[in-house]
Amino acid sequence: MKILKYLFFLLLIIVIGSAIYFGTKDGTYNIQDAAIIEAPTEVVFKKVNDYKNWEEWGPWKKEDPTITFTYAEKTSGEGASYSWEGEMSGAMKTTKVIPNKEIEQDLTLYTPAGERNPKVYWKFEEVPDGTKVTWGMMGEHPLVDKIYYSLSGFDFEEAMHKMNKIGLDGIATAVAEDMKQYSINVDGITQYGGGYYMYTTSVAKQSEINEKMTPMMTEVESFINTNNLNTAGKPFTLFNEIDSQNKTVIFSTAVPVREKVITPEGSPVVCGYMEPVTAVKITLKGNYDYLSEAYLKGRQFIKENNHTIDTSKKMFEVYLTNPDKTPNPAEWLTEIYIPVLETAANNNTLF
Repeated sequence: MKILKYLFFLLLIIVIGSAIYFGTKDGTYNIQDAAIIEAPTEVVFKKVNDYKNWEEWGPWKKEDPTITFTYAEKTSGEGASYSWEGEMSGAMKTTKVIPNKEIEQDLTLYTPAGERNPKVYWKFEEVPDGTKVTWGMMGEHPLVDKIYYSLSGFDFEEAMHKMNKIGLDGIATAVAEDMKQYSINVDGITQYGGGYYMYTTSVAKQSEINEKMTPMMTEVESFINTNNLNTAGKPFTLFNEIDSQNKTVIFSTAVPVREKVITPEGSPVVCGYMEPVTAVKITLKGNYDYLSEAYLKGRQFIKENNHTIDTSKKMFEVYLTNPDKTPNPAEWLTEIYIPVLETAANNNTLF
């Protein structure tokens, strides 16, 4: 009996000693990882801010195929929440949002040893190559967790870094796929009303048009703002002459105005007038990289419907969205107009 008593006291001493030892060990943690994602900050932020996107980019479904998600009525922004059930169940609620800058969230994990309530945080920073995303979690391990991690050899921080990396890679992949989305619709024959416009003209290799177009459009818009002119429509590009052999284009970037404008001699921005034109209209929703495909579909429509391109008039593109205000290329809207000769069949127009 004495031996049992001594063993009992020895075991008690070991337990108390272990509790004191592990209890004095620092259990606080703040684990974070960062990645550069080649996408506008607003696009990346939206992918994280809405919980309905998390199933798409998160690593959890791969690790636990049985997991199921339940979404609250509000899934994005401050006050949004969702929960899940699986090998480890839990819930999350967004407590703070600074659009395109920061997100803070309360995480609840239901473990066999009780609830765990760490804080999750996100930071988004615009950088030259896109967006720097930082994903972190902070909290404090209770005594039972400190004992478990020490005795089992489980490296909590290593596991979290691995999860963060997979998640950040998933966000990058999901965002890239989103920005690749596009659609092309040949709307058919339409009448474009024409009118006055302010423009500037240049020549460029076909591959350099987009690069030269932006500063040219800025110059036209600056002229309009400086002179308090009233615009009458969306910006457009007019293709004056296309040299297929040398792959060069003479083109004008333009903005419609309500009336004729007399400009000073030598002004780089001048006023022009477009006559009303009958044209095949093609609508591209997506990146400008797909414009060539949109033109191809327009020309196929013209051929299949026995229309004839009117070479005396110029093709043009109208930009319904401003990339500076619509950062996701998948949401850009461009109308393409290919002039055709008027026939009786063209009486059935869009407008």
